[in-house]
Amino acid sequence: MTAPTDSANAPLSFSGHEHFRHRLVLSILSGRPVRIDKIRSADANPGLRDYEVNLLRLLERVTNGTVIEISVTGTAVLLKPGIIAGGPVTHECPLSRSIGYYLEPVIMIAPFSKKPLDLTLKGITTDDKDLSADMIRTVTLPHLELFGISDGLELRIKKRGSPPLGGGEVQFLCPVIKQPKTINFVDPGKIKRIRGVSHAVRVSPQFSNRMIEASRSILNEFIPDIYLYSDVYKGNESGKSPGYALTLLAESTTGALHCSEAISEAGATPEDIALQSTYSLLTEIEQGGCIDRLHQPLVLLYMVLGSEDVGRCVMSEPTARTIQLLRDIKEFFGISFKIAPHQGSQSNPPELLFACYGTGYVNANRSLA
Repeated sequence: MTAPTDSANAPLSFSGHEHFRHRLVLSILSGRPVRIDKIRSADANPGLRDYEVNLLRLLERVTNGTVIEISVTGTAVLLKPGIIAGGPVTHECPLSRSIGYYLEPVIMIAPFSKKPLDLTLKGITTDDKDLSADMIRTVTLPHLELFGISDGLELRIKKRGSPPLGGGEVQFLCPVIKQPKTINFVDPGKIKRIRGVSHAVRVSPQFSNRMIEASRSILNEFIPDIYLYSDVYKGNESGKSPGYALTLLAESTTGALHCSEAISEAGATPEDIALQSTYSLLTEIEQGGCIDRLHQPLVLLYMVLGSEDVGRCVMSEPTARTIQLLRDIKEFFGISFKIAPHQGSQSNPPELLFACYGTGYVNANRSLA
């Protein structure tokens, strides 16, 4: 490897609070410092929010040697990345965002740690802003398996915590890998089964069963292989606030996953929540592709980090978040994707084939002991 030049050590500059997490992740993985300014500078309450500062503290704890500088007003932050250390970490998340907000970026960097990560997060496990612990356990982690990350990969939900008071706790275990596999995932296949988790805490257990019945009344029209699991936590494990949610997952004959979720809200019955989640799943399936829209960024990032070969994956139209990530990937890694309509696409708009040449990223932090 050639010695880094001064220009490689110069911070990349971005403005605004949007895409904050992805830019921090790209900085840590690429080793490029990043400066983000004008963070809500025109807002009545300018600067970083408590959950963003908390995320910076978490990244500081799972890495070693990372330097973070926040301006006096909180409207600018400079991150100079260190090495990803891993090991045991326990972290308290504020109640302004759920645990999913913190897990998503950590999952992107955890396999490249020096030691396997054993992370315990405390706070809200399910809310309407971020991926829930159920979604991460049943959908996000299987996406990592596409890249050869599987042995020892686990998310345990020890306590559930609904907003506003939380009280939840999860444990994330992630192994260390040398390099992600290159994927060639171009056949979405046909949906063969649907799985789901219906959970209810500090409300009648019947709420969970009512969501399952309402969802099945729609899904039974499509395929017979449906299993929706009622997950009821009691006592101290049920957190501090009442709540219920339905997480659904459709799996295809080739292993493609599509997911949806709906969370309890004021005035909504369990049936309302179930139908909302069910119709969202059907919409997601209709979009087509091998990767659902929530997980496009994760898969595209790992394609960039793959071996020096061409990785290919068929997806539906990219979301605004995905488009910005592709732009940022080019800034940090100098990698562009070739995007073309997928031949034989059945959906409208047509599915797209994403292809890129991997950087040959190798986990230099990995402990050989």
